[in-house]
Amino acid sequence: MGVQVKIGFKELLKIVKTLPKNQLDKLLDEIEKGKMTKKSESILEELLLIGPVATKKP
Repeated sequence: MGVQVKIGFKELLKIVKTLPKNQLDKLLDEIEKGKMTKKSESILEELLLIGPVATKKP
C-alpha cells in the first residue's frame, strides 16, 4: 500500500537541496538513466522506421 502526496515544484526543490551528497548523487544517476533510456528508445524507433520492410510479392 502506498501513499501519494502532491508536492509543488518549489517544495520538491527544497527537499532535494537538503539531501546528503550520496543520496543526491543517486538521484542524479537515476535522472541520467531516464534520459538515456528515452534517447535510446528514440534511436531505436528511428532505426526501425528507416529500415527495410517485408512485403509479400504477388
